Amino acid sequence: MTETWNKRTKLVHGGTRRSQYNEVSEAIFLTQGFVYDSAEQAEARFIETGPDEFIYARYGNPTVAMFEERIALLEGAEDAFASASGMAAVNGALTSILKAGDHVVSAKALFGSCLYILESILTRYGVEVTFVDGTDLDAWRAAVRADTKAVFFESMSNPTLEVIDIKGVAEIAHAVGATVVVDNVFSTPVFSNAIEQGADVVVYSATKHIDGQGRALGGVVLGSKDYIRGTLEPYMKHTGGSLSPFHAWMFVKGLETIDLRVNAQAASALQIAEALDGHPALARTIYPGLKTHAQNDLVQRQLGGKGGTVLSLDIKGGKDAAFAFLNALTIPVISNNLGDAKSIATHPATTTHQRLSEDQRAELGITDGLVRFSVGLEDADDLIADVNQALAAIS
Repeated sequence: MTETWNKRTKLVHGGTRRSQYNEVSEAIFLTQGFVYDSAEQAEARFIETGPDEFIYARYGNPTVAMFEERIALLEGAEDAFASASGMAAVNGALTSILKAGDHVVSAKALFGSCLYILESILTRYGVEVTFVDGTDLDAWRAAVRADTKAVFFESMSNPTLEVIDIKGVAEIAHAVGATVVVDNVFSTPVFSNAIEQGADVVVYSATKHIDGQGRALGGVVLGSKDYIRGTLEPYMKHTGGSLSPFHAWMFVKGLETIDLRVNAQAASALQIAEALDGHPALARTIYPGLKTHAQNDLVQRQLGGKGGTVLSLDIKGGKDAAFAFLNALTIPVISNNLGDAKSIATHPATTTHQRLSEDQRAELGITDGLVRFSVGLEDADDLIADVNQALAAIS
């Protein structure tokens, strides 16, 4: 029945497990272990667990299971496994399916930690990785081989907001039997139907829009039941990347309002981008919802016209001007998270992407003047006024 519900109903009621007390708000099961009625029951549970049977919090927990079931309903996935952080989710999603000698094709526009996993960790253990321009389907066709095991990309790249054609890449990858792994954070589970569009595995940092209030670390991997329980779960539960029940409870409550929050943030982001586009102090205003964005046609098809909650401003004058701009802002905070109720401004070249070489940053379009702006729930007019005064302060 839950599968027939509309999105907001799923987000409020999906996956609910009530205790014998029939609480309204979902319970937090803060326990690391579970008691068995008999030695025989313990033995049976270690052989096979049922949907409401648990062994150890690293293997599963009722609160964590509520979060997994609810977001799987939202995403349209068969199953999900929650992790301790978004990067634990990325690492688990990739490492659980790869071995020495395998080949991976990845978009080169990635968050610094994602790039580290592909460039430094996987290659250390004998995985061959080829990087391509993720927006160029011909580049994917040229790079994918008969022995390619997986492809990986951010559906909307961080921080230059390139949008990658999930369906197009999936068709290329599936032609050789490769698994399509998509980091969907910037597209959000509200706007993107990545599974429907061809992704086999979808990864989210729950730290971002799912929590939405900057409180907790977490991640989640979604996919088929065979993949989640047969491939990913053994890897995650034995390597210790499981999610805290308390954080899972926060994410369950965050999902209740994510549709309202993300839609409001995206509407403000578009309003701000339109107000700033062409500003004389800016070399570029980057926002996928703008008609001038290179992949705006794809945004209409893949994201229902929603450009997301983040825009990037390329400020003339380089690092000094960008720093002066950041320091002049009065409403957004300077931090390196995103998807928060508070607007957050970040200088990627010196923070999230500082480990990249100067040439790598230049190739990706991460200039010294680039500022990533995650739009919160403040009044859009107040944010526009604040950004304008900060730009005026540097000019």
